[in-house]
Amino acid sequence: MQVTRYGDARSYEAPEHYGMHCLRLQGKEATATDTIWIGLSHLLPGGHTSLKDATVEKIYIVVAGEVTVETGSECVTLGFLDSCRLAPGEARALANRTNAPASILLAMPT
Repeated sequence: MQVTRYGDARSYEAPEHYGMHCLRLQGKEATATDTIWIGLSHLLPGGHTSLKDATVEKIYIVVAGEVTVETGSECVTLGFLDSCRLAPGEARALANRTNAPASILLAMPT
């Protein structure tokens, strides 16, 4: 078993993420996972990402506040424990359009 305590989770820099603090909870340098890694991002009010695609699917789960997810054709605001899946190649932008902090889990293949 490999445990990552929240207080010990390491931060990482994600390109084109603004007003966000990202933590690696599982996978990559945090633990020896075979297929996925999981991150937790805290978005300050006004925090956001650029509209960008990835070659792999992504799953987001909001664990605090509200996060707006935009694709090239859709825009949805997710609340507590709402989730979404983005297909490989599907561009996405995240934004916290509220005055309160928000947090979102990310799961994606390694």
